[in-house]
Amino acid sequence: MNAYKFSNVSWIPGKQFLVIAGPCVIESREISLHIGKTVAEICKKLDVPYIFKASFDKANRSSSGSFRGHGIAHGLKILREVKETLGVPITTDVHESTQVTAVAEVADIIQIPAFLCRQTDLLLAAGETGKAVNVKKGQFMAPWEMKNVVEKVRSTGNPQIMLTERGTFFGYNRLVNDMTGIAQMQALGAPVIFDATHSTQLPGGLGTATDGQRQFVGLLANAATAAGADGLFVEVHPNPEKSPSDAATIFPLDQLESLLRRCLAIRAAVASCPG
Repeated sequence: MNAYKFSNVSWIPGKQFLVIAGPCVIESREISLHIGKTVAEICKKLDVPYIFKASFDKANRSSSGSFRGHGIAHGLKILREVKETLGVPITTDVHESTQVTAVAEVADIIQIPAFLCRQTDLLLAAGETGKAVNVKKGQFMAPWEMKNVVEKVRSTGNPQIMLTERGTFFGYNRLVNDMTGIAQMQALGAPVIFDATHSTQLPGGLGTATDGQRQFVGLLANAATAAGADGLFVEVHPNPEKSPSDAATIFPLDQLESLLRRCLAIRAAVASCPG
């Protein structure tokens, strides 16, 4: 695949393992900078390209009383500071086509949330920015159905498309991962990132919030890496239980380096196998 360019970072899918990591939602400038700096140092040590992620608005929270974030204006201000202070590319999600222009002025990758992956106007607006577009596969979508999603973005003349696998609905309050979906989506001509934290969700499992099984983040990350994923998406926090969003699935920041080292070792082992 062709190289992707994110500000000062280049990424060649298939040759380099991409890491997209950060808090679920922007809590504060201080926490964002702390998490970004820590992950950037880990990725530099491991020689892997890194993209900082955080949401300025969690528009699909289970309850109207849940913390959504600081909104687009203040959120983008913090994201810009993270980008400029740490020298790392950033990504954030958009929920409406009217947000795309402002987000594209700061973000290197425009992220489309899973529940909105079929929204034509949103996909077209993201593609027209010329920025890389990362579309999360909807929990209600089969891998091969993402062909239409990819074609919508490509119709804008933008070839920089990424897809993210984050689980499929399996009955009520449960997600499962079909690792064959990684290869099926790669066959569409797009690199596939594996979302190791959201894949452990139990959607709506707490009634007014999403529950999860954080203990399986590492297991799923290992399996996806062995299955050929082009990178990992991991939400991290220095104190997961106090995260105002996705506290049940967000991964401990101090365990990220060991997780990535293990995945890189698995990737190298698979690559060294004959056939």
